Amino acid sequence: MPAPDLEVYRAEIHQRLEELKVEDARGKDAQKTVELDQQAVGRLSRMDALQNQAMAKAQATRRAAQRQRLMAALARIESDEFGYCSDCGEDLEPARLSVDPTIPRCMSCTRG
Repeated sequence: MPAPDLEVYRAEIHQRLEELKVEDARGKDAQKTVELDQQAVGRLSRMDALQNQAMAKAQATRRAAQRQRLMAALARIESDEFGYCSDCGEDLEPARLSVDPTIPRCMSCTRG
């Protein structure tokens, strides 16, 4: 893959990592332990708070998985393996990489 293209992908990956960092900071409060205070919060409000906490934790898990995929893509760029299928070695389709630069496999290998 030409060097200028790699720089575009590298910049996009770094931008996405920064966005994840901002989202992590926003989601920290939502993941805190829900306190049991029957004087201040009713049963339904507590249940709602617990549900919000669970959703925040699930979002954090998804962000962590996305961060891993982005870091793996950066590693592939650094080792000159980016843009090639990790299974068969064929070139990855540029249209797919432009949508998601973390894609490690071609369509043929993905389909099986």
